[in-house]
Amino acid sequence: MSRDWITPADRLSVLPPYVFARLDELKARAREQGLDLIDLGMGNPDGPTPQPIVEAAIAALQNSANHGYPPFEGTASFRRAITDWYYRRYGVKLDPDGEALPLLGSKEGLTHLAIAYVNPGDLVLVPSPAYPAHFRGPLIAGATIYPLILKPDNGWLIDLAAIPEQVARQAKVLYFNYPSNPTAATAPREFFEEIVAFAQRHEIMLVHDLCYAELAFDGYQPTSLLEIPGAKDISVEFHTLSKTYNMAGWRVGFVVGNRRIIQGLRTLKTNLDYGIFAALQTAAETALQLPDVYLHEVQARYRTRRDFLIAGLAELGWQVPKTKATMYLWLPCPLGMGSTDFALSVLQQTGVVVTPGNAFGSGGEGYVRISLIADCDRLQVALDRLKQANIHYSPIARPTVSVAPTES
Repeated sequence: MSRDWITPADRLSVLPPYVFARLDELKARAREQGLDLIDLGMGNPDGPTPQPIVEAAIAALQNSANHGYPPFEGTASFRRAITDWYYRRYGVKLDPDGEALPLLGSKEGLTHLAIAYVNPGDLVLVPSPAYPAHFRGPLIAGATIYPLILKPDNGWLIDLAAIPEQVARQAKVLYFNYPSNPTAATAPREFFEEIVAFAQRHEIMLVHDLCYAELAFDGYQPTSLLEIPGAKDISVEFHTLSKTYNMAGWRVGFVVGNRRIIQGLRTLKTNLDYGIFAALQTAAETALQLPDVYLHEVQARYRTRRDFLIAGLAELGWQVPKTKATMYLWLPCPLGMGSTDFALSVLQQTGVVVTPGNAFGSGGEGYVRISLIADCDRLQVALDRLKQANIHYSPIARPTVSVAPTES
């Protein structure tokens, strides 16, 4: 009997291949072949979740009051911990009853926000390169994506003046992310003021992803979009506990900002899930109440790795600017090589995993992203392998890497 009638919905056909899933397949194959992989591909923090958070979770698990369905909008105490944390970090006052909503990780919320607000055919502005959820969520919702191509000579900032007036008039939503994944770019406060004015002028909803703001170095303090006067009238901002608190697998995030926008997302989520297990919300409260000394330790860990890897890459020809934030470095591929070919060749020759820049959209072609998720001893092994394989960067075209054929 034919099964051709079992076909996915059209919305899945518009999604490009998920490069991270493809990388997982190749990593599994490499491990089967006995390769010792150094995985610097995904932004998956290494190290354990802080012990006070684990202990809070264990205690909450043992409390039977947490074993039932949690409130759809999250527990009142977690929402209050979120708004207290935001005021402490950014001086932004938020109402825990309506201006904060816990999420099953920020990726879930970013995607569901698009489903809640984007109709088929609506125009959505998304930087390229960008975190995949910023364009995949709108694609699932049926949006027409207008990519805002980011360029290194503009510091990987959105060029608002380059957006055609007709496009700006049609746009409904603009997603953006500073400090940026994947480029590690940061934006000055003046940029946030400009984008708020731009969005107000054209009646565009702003969706800002601030999940790397606490991984900032050398005295740099990122700006929250909600610090800007008038921003809360048109904006929401997403955050996650995954990076700062080594809680990637716990799936806890939140969104704050405009009450009406958050209510729309809440309405959708009441039809899709029951929210975060209450015991995890108790643990998340503990995370947000940790003393700043923990945050300083996390920042120092990534700063040390940043400095170590930038210095080592310089010996191989890469002149990487010192990043102000995030857990990533953004490297150009050797001239004449595409992102996928270079990443696959590095994997096959050295066992070092990096992410091809085109995984983040067409604007990422010609680059790869390296995650600072290994200690310096392991990073040194990665650098040694690159050197032994004669993988270098040069600003002039020359054969530096033997290109392995990509698989279909």
